[in-house]
Amino acid sequence: MKTIDELLAEGIAGKRVFVRADLNVPLDGTTITDDGRIRAVVPTVKALADAGARVLVASHLGRPKGAPDPAFSLAPAAARLGELLGADVQFATDTVGDSAKSVVAGLADGQVAVIENLRFNAGETSKDDAERGAFADQLAGLADLYVGDGFGAVHRKHASVYDLPARLPHAVGYLIAKEVSVLKKLTEDVKRPYTVVLGGAKVSDKLAVIDELLGKADRLLIGGGMAYTFLKAKGHEVGISLLQEDQIPAVKEYMERAEKNGVELVLPVDVLVSTDFPDLKTKAPADFDTVDADKIPADKEGLDIGPKSRELFASKITDAETVFWNGPVGVAEHPDYAGGTTAIAQALLDSKGFTVVGGGDSAAAVRNLGFDESKFGHISTGGGASLEYLEGKTLPGLAALED
Repeated sequence: MKTIDELLAEGIAGKRVFVRADLNVPLDGTTITDDGRIRAVVPTVKALADAGARVLVASHLGRPKGAPDPAFSLAPAAARLGELLGADVQFATDTVGDSAKSVVAGLADGQVAVIENLRFNAGETSKDDAERGAFADQLAGLADLYVGDGFGAVHRKHASVYDLPARLPHAVGYLIAKEVSVLKKLTEDVKRPYTVVLGGAKVSDKLAVIDELLGKADRLLIGGGMAYTFLKAKGHEVGISLLQEDQIPAVKEYMERAEKNGVELVLPVDVLVSTDFPDLKTKAPADFDTVDADKIPADKEGLDIGPKSRELFASKITDAETVFWNGPVGVAEHPDYAGGTTAIAQALLDSKGFTVVGGGDSAAAVRNLGFDESKFGHISTGGGASLEYLEGKTLPGLAALED
């Protein structure tokens, strides 16, 4: 891959540079609740602008249905990018229409603009190569060069991620270069013990990565909603906890393989349970009990790992040389059920090894729970992309950036 530094060395003053960023930030109305992904692309945008390029930043946000939807506008993200850059950032109210063309034409050297949500155009996510290609042709008309720096989207075969780099001279931005460098530490010449912590709601979302990690990791710690399918596979009552019955055969096979391969598969030994799911809006105090993981009452739901599980998981993390964590281990949005996720984050901080927070809900939890991001080895901006990389898949957006 050609690096952004190689691009800068060639001289890019006056060139129109299309930066495919990932500004897919969570919004509460028009208020950004976590600007981590915007901050992550600032070094690339700033370097290009400082070199005199005319920088056009593009991204998706949410999942609009291929047409404009004010709820998914990138206007708040554009404003925040301007604040972080300390410069005016112009905003085009469409993707390839009159507004985008006018904004790009009006850019002076060193200026930055953001175009509207790419997914407002159906061609961005189309499965039809011709439709996707036609949109990529229109985007290519706005720029002279392409820089890929939206790691959170590189696992998508979308027009701006996969098709556009084939139409313009391209390079990889600082963020993607760093993300790939980190992921190589998790897949090549891994320092051991290697502990992987997987949480989140559905075991089906993690099956492929578990399959791959059973041949790579030394320890696999399972928490979150997905843990109850594992507990059920062991014959335990899980009450009304989140359960994917259809995945039990696969989970049983994975547990057998883990034992055969010498991989330590660690499940919760106690959990916090309740008859009621917590109110995530009011954050009203929850009514819960702590029970052993093999004694969940039939009328209750597991909502977090318990105190003994937190100690157990921490002990498997703190002495590891490499740690990868993806997914909260409880309903971390509620203070009464955030203890397990807090304990995991603290254990990563206490570890002397190389620690990676695998994006998505884990990264948001780390920030929302008040941890100092700089203390972790790396916080990824792409949960899905990170998992697919660890699964050994070819990521379309990375393949497109190869020379």
